[in-house]
Amino acid sequence: MTLHSGRRRFIAAAAALAAALKLSVANAAEVAEKPRSRLILLGTSGGPTPKPNRSAAAQVIVVNGVSYVIDCGNGVARQLVLAKLKLASMRHVFLTHQHSDHNADYGNLLLLAWATDLAHRVDTWGPPPLVEMTRQFLALNDYDIRTRIADEGRPSLKELIVSHEIGADGLVMQDENVKVTAALVEHPPVSPAFAYRFDCPDRSIVISGDTRPSKNLVRLAQGADVLVHEVMHLPSLEALLATETNAKTLRDHLLASHSTTEQVGRIATEAGVKALVLSHFVPGGYPFLKDEVWFDAVRPYFAGNLIVGRDLMEL
Repeated sequence: MTLHSGRRRFIAAAAALAAALKLSVANAAEVAEKPRSRLILLGTSGGPTPKPNRSAAAQVIVVNGVSYVIDCGNGVARQLVLAKLKLASMRHVFLTHQHSDHNADYGNLLLLAWATDLAHRVDTWGPPPLVEMTRQFLALNDYDIRTRIADEGRPSLKELIVSHEIGADGLVMQDENVKVTAALVEHPPVSPAFAYRFDCPDRSIVISGDTRPSKNLVRLAQGADVLVHEVMHLPSLEALLATETNAKTLRDHLLASHSTTEQVGRIATEAGVKALVLSHFVPGGYPFLKDEVWFDAVRPYFAGNLIVGRDLMEL
């Protein structure tokens, strides 16, 4: 090999390396610029009664600084603040179904956000009677709202809220950050009840809502990166029911409309999700169950990434 040919090869190799490095830098920049979704479990308790160890059902997905709130159990506005999110970052609110542990603070979230820093339109989505609920909540708080408009110079809250009722499977909404799809699930006697899939720029997140095992949910969650699913620990139900005066009726409801640890694991496996996040725990207060109890009850049925949710956990 001559000196000149060796020099030419060196120059060619150096050029190739430079091009590769330039491409790597470009790819890294592209990845860095790609919006990253944040999933925060605001409340992980199941059931309508306040619990000392878990807040009521709610979660938020944040993309590009925009917050998409799913379910509004009591205390959701404070949980958003504890998660260090501005209430004004809220742009959409979704209800999975009309049960008080999921909708008790629907109106309060909007009112408290407006009283803090919300001054733009918020679209709300969920089953009927969402439009009438919104109207009645505004009427209930009319005195306070009118007072604050006059005394504090706030915009009309009524003009900021646009409610949409959904009653069937399919596309709910799509914007520059997310595509949201709904699937009917089974949560008797409440109907319709929905699960939602959020296809974000970086991953897909499915929120089960309350449901017994549902083929619709399995289809919705196919191949999802994250499935947040309600869960019930069957061996602990008797201790929970012993504290209830309506034990038989409550037992019948829980068994007919929720998913056990085994069923949740099998659902996640059938859907082929990458990560399963347990939430909406039943029991959610007493009896107090350690994280490993939940984990060990689901693990035999799901081999993927298994996470026992807790309030304010970010994923």
